[in-house]
Amino acid sequence: MWTRRRRWRAPRSRWPGCPLTDRSADHAVARLEVLPVEGLPEFRPGDDLTAAVAEAARWLRSGDIVVVTSKIVSKVEGRLVRVPADPEERDRIRRKLVFDESVRILARRARTLITENHLGIVQAASGVDASNVAGDELALLPADPDASALALRNGLRERLGVEVAVVVTDTMGRAWRVGQTDVAIGSSGLRVLHAYRGRVDRQGNELAVTEIAVADEVAGAADLVKGKLGAVPVAVVRGLEIGDSDARARDLVRPVDEDLFRLGTAEAVALGRRSSALLPAVRSFDDVQVDPAVLRWAAGAALTSSGADDVRFVHLADRVRRKQLLDEVAGEDVLYGATEIVLAFAVGSRTAATAAGAAVHGLRVALAAEGLGSCLVPVSHADRVRSLLELPDSWEPLGAVALGHPHGEIAHRPEPDPGDGFLQR
Repeated sequence: MWTRRRRWRAPRSRWPGCPLTDRSADHAVARLEVLPVEGLPEFRPGDDLTAAVAEAARWLRSGDIVVVTSKIVSKVEGRLVRVPADPEERDRIRRKLVFDESVRILARRARTLITENHLGIVQAASGVDASNVAGDELALLPADPDASALALRNGLRERLGVEVAVVVTDTMGRAWRVGQTDVAIGSSGLRVLHAYRGRVDRQGNELAVTEIAVADEVAGAADLVKGKLGAVPVAVVRGLEIGDSDARARDLVRPVDEDLFRLGTAEAVALGRRSSALLPAVRSFDDVQVDPAVLRWAAGAALTSSGADDVRFVHLADRVRRKQLLDEVAGEDVLYGATEIVLAFAVGSRTAATAAGAAVHGLRVALAAEGLGSCLVPVSHADRVRSLLELPDSWEPLGAVALGHPHGEIAHRPEPDPGDGFLQR
């Protein structure tokens, strides 16, 4: 029997980033129990959560995982907001809180908002919740769920002499799936991720990307005995190995630069529109060939969107002729290094030059939409250009678009600030 004098200690890791030893080859176990913690009170701000759980679950053992619904953590930590009982006014304040608790809105449909909150968690309505609270209250998520999990874990150790892990959960929907499930938003004492990278399955295949969100699986399992209507906000998962003192639920939040689905469709389109105004010049290209069909589509899109009837694009597809032209008109280095070059011409009128500017920008935007970088380079010696390309005298060269697959990451320009360049009268 575990006592205060003989405390359980977690095994030390043999490998950095992998807290368990040989048993960690697989995250699965032969047997798992999920036990409800019944008889807990209705919690209010200032209540002692540790004392209540310790009293209701004196049967806790070292190695157990205590899974706690975030709502009761929010309640005892005072994360309740008093609101009028009037439904319309309550909803107005709820929507304001959703904005206050978010750092950005990632998607919206009608009144539903998917946001990233201050914890980095992406979910509906920033976690602001009107369920399982009084009619004149709204609940916010705990300010630091990982810290809340650690405090409960330490408190249970002091009161019961047991070494447990703690997971704080919240209910979320999932992309591409109907329905909600509980996931971990706070954790202490549990390895929240189990990486299989480098492992070999029974058929001899090396696993490359598999990484199991163990803490989320624990949260989902516990919810099967907690439910939403039975006043059972705490459960115990027994049978998994615990002992990671460094892992946090925050480790489950995917970094923005690794997230392939960070924005909703409408928001991604809006961002693309705004980005087109800040399109960076790309002057260094890889050797990957450009699909001619993509280039033709981009040119067509640019001419259609600009409405430029007096603009023509000429693709320098003939490499011999292209080099001769660059040599004779003193082409810039970026043109020699470009995968492809497209020349823009205004045809037959002074107004064509203005339309050509819009068409060239449209070409660069269309290329960027296909993952291609570009930059506009001035062209001199107009007569020689027309002669080499066998074009009429009415065609006025306005610039050369050097393009290709960018070499390395594209450095996007910062948000604009016109400074002295923008005046109001």
